Amino acid sequence: MKTVLRSFAIPLVQALVVLMFLAWLSAGKAQAAIEMHQFDNPVLQKRYDSLTAALRCPKCQNQAIGDSDSPIAGDMRQNVADLLKDGRSDSEIQNFMVARFGEYVLYNPRLDGRTWLLWGGPAVLILLGLLVVTLIVRARRRARVRALDDDEQARLSALLATHRQSSDEQLGAGQHTAKERS
Repeated sequence: MKTVLRSFAIPLVQALVVLMFLAWLSAGKAQAAIEMHQFDNPVLQKRYDSLTAALRCPKCQNQAIGDSDSPIAGDMRQNVADLLKDGRSDSEIQNFMVARFGEYVLYNPRLDGRTWLLWGGPAVLILLGLLVVTLIVRARRRARVRALDDDEQARLSALLATHRQSSDEQLGAGQHTAKERS
């Protein structure tokens, strides 16, 4: 009887532990719900969604304020909603957020003296890479086509003559050894 009870009790306890763990996980998700503002005007709603996706949370690593559950992102979403209700343009809202939190809040930083390298750097690197590849290809073509000058031709002839002489001597020595064996 005890073994029957144990055989049912152990899986039951394991199932309860798993259910408690899942309940704990889902409770955390429910608490982390992000409040999003709803507008009656679909144009304002689209602008709100676009702005909350384009602004970065200053606390979170690379997360938009529309996706972040941090308190500062909630404040930023509230500011965006209030400014939209006041009739501000998207650029005015972005300028307000940049003035308050810095350029970091923009996913696409503006082109200015501090960000020119960020925007122009990739193009410059691509052009430099193309220039290097072009120079390497030209150098290899010139090296292949260039004829030997007189000194190089004389040196090559001397090396070939030395090679032929040593080959002939080895061939002659091989023939003598073959005759001696037979």
